[in-house]
Amino acid sequence: MSRGKKLDLFIGADIQEGWNKIDSTRKSVLANEDIAPQKHQLFFSKEKRKGKVVTLVGEFHLQDNEAKKILKTLKKKLGCGGTYKDNFMEFQGELKEKLRPLLVSECFGFKPKH
Repeated sequence: MSRGKKLDLFIGADIQEGWNKIDSTRKSVLANEDIAPQKHQLFFSKEKRKGKVVTLVGEFHLQDNEAKKILKTLKKKLGCGGTYKDNFMEFQGELKEKLRPLLVSECFGFKPKH
């Protein structure tokens, strides 16, 4: 049974004179602005990292030092570890039910059904 010939196909576009290369990253306009906690629309996301559950909350539009202060108080109240990366707070464990009332007490808003 023969395997046939290999085909050399190139699929893609060539950058020509009429094409422009976009070097900017995709960030929203709100990413550079600070927003009051009441106007935030946070949501929860759950991921597995190295076989363990991590709860993500975001997207926060705060300065880094303010967000880290809030993260520090939340970690103390929950008794867990966490970090602040790319405008999201990451908490070790599945903490959605415990975390939501704490963020509401800090006057943060959530997207509907989250």
